[in-house]
Amino acid sequence: MLTPTSPFSAFVAGGIAGCGAVSVTHPFETIKIRLQLQGELQAKSTHPRLYRGVFHGMSAVLKNEGVRGLYRGLGCAYTYQLVLNGSRLGFYEPFRSNVARSVFGDASVQSLPVNLFSGAMSGVIGAVLGSPFFLVKTRLQSYSPSLPVGTQHKYRNAIDGLRQIYGTEGIKGLYRGVGPAMIRTGFGSSVQLPTYFLAKRTLAKHFDMAEGAGLHLTSSAISGVVVCVFMHPPDTIMSRMYNQSGNLYKGAFDCLRSTIKTEGVLAIYKGFSAHLARIWPHTVSAVRKS
Repeated sequence: MLTPTSPFSAFVAGGIAGCGAVSVTHPFETIKIRLQLQGELQAKSTHPRLYRGVFHGMSAVLKNEGVRGLYRGLGCAYTYQLVLNGSRLGFYEPFRSNVARSVFGDASVQSLPVNLFSGAMSGVIGAVLGSPFFLVKTRLQSYSPSLPVGTQHKYRNAIDGLRQIYGTEGIKGLYRGVGPAMIRTGFGSSVQLPTYFLAKRTLAKHFDMAEGAGLHLTSSAISGVVVCVFMHPPDTIMSRMYNQSGNLYKGAFDCLRSTIKTEGVLAIYKGFSAHLARIWPHTVSAVRKS
């Protein structure tokens, strides 16, 4: 297992690993976003289901938009992963060691609360730094000339998107939805590594699994499910707030309340399967570099 020797090397390793995973999982992210936006603020019985799940969604996009439709916003996704995963791994150990030193007087002490806090804080930093790129990525991926769901934003590319948003809304517009983005990433970052190592210890102790690829992949899969369960509700809120025009929602809690009121509580888990398919490779690559 690669063990980065400095925060900078961890930042680079995490960013590269995230980009590699994105190359495979970006189509799932596109379908996830469209499923999350489908039927936005409409009763379940009143809107057409243009996307009837992950595989139907992929088939529909391929048929109507081609491969390019599945990979809309890929450049933004690469930039975001460099910033997010780089921050999560680059800042995690400095946070953890400094907090452990302050609390226990020894930077080498491993503590679950400290690890959770450090993971959350490093993820929040990455989410804030990368928020404008995720905003544009979401809008690029939601746009469809043939099967539109949610508000449609027609940008020529990522740079045009950033320019248009800044020109009409300023810096505030570029950071629309950063609140749920911080919550989403904080949840994911805080539970990813602890659940991975807990699963790994449990599998080794109770199922006699030896160190190796099988143990790593199984532990990563378990961690990915837990991460997705915690991350998906704020992820849905984030997608809707990023994609809105004007002030459809007053804030994250208004978006959550309005979504549940009009679509039911399960609406916050729209696109869960696509999210899980996207998360698993990221979990494998992220913990492999930890």
